[in-house]
Amino acid sequence: MKINPLAQNILTHRTYIALEFLILCVLIPALIIYYTWAPLMFRFLYGGALYAFIILKLTDGRRFKTLWNWQAVSWNNLKPILIRLGFACIGMVMFLIWYDPDRLFSLLYERPSFVPVLLVAYPILSAFPQELVFCTFFFARYHIFFKTEKRLIVASAIVFAYAHILYINPVAPALSLLGGLVFAMTYAKTKSLALVTIEHGLYGNALFLIGLGWYFYSGAVLQTG
Repeated sequence: MKINPLAQNILTHRTYIALEFLILCVLIPALIIYYTWAPLMFRFLYGGALYAFIILKLTDGRRFKTLWNWQAVSWNNLKPILIRLGFACIGMVMFLIWYDPDRLFSLLYERPSFVPVLLVAYPILSAFPQELVFCTFFFARYHIFFKTEKRLIVASAIVFAYAHILYINPVAPALSLLGGLVFAMTYAKTKSLALVTIEHGLYGNALFLIGLGWYFYSGAVLQTG
């Protein structure tokens, strides 16, 4: 996709990127939270992912195949992810037993037929666009503001958690902050959208199967708001 030099300069100018950051990472989530637009979440997510894809296409010289980086999906990289996931699942089960035991494995009991759909749909329809925005796009565009990789990882996780405040409960942003740190660290290490999408998908599916998914569901806002 070709772009003329003037447009290229505008899109890569520090002022434009700063304004973009404020709108995408601060203003839009604030409006969603204020007006309780959580039921429209996927519209905002896909709109943001489309914008991210277009901007990356116009301003980043790397091909999408390079950003996807399937070569990083190796056993050496998957092994620590699966080990972390195992400990995380134990932690999530223990937390839910303490915090809200009635929801433990509730999806398996109440909607077992939905489980196969979830396992396939979540990584594609939710994890992928989120990681395109909060890791690939975030790292490519906003590294100029955070200087070090550690600061960039923390900033990515904070913005990721902030976006989940829209569910109007303390669980979603708290777990999202932890998950955001894990996903951002994986991306910083591998620069692989494919690997971080798989990792996010695994965590998301585990979270829903354990029962914590209710806190990441727009219907929860309607019941608690």
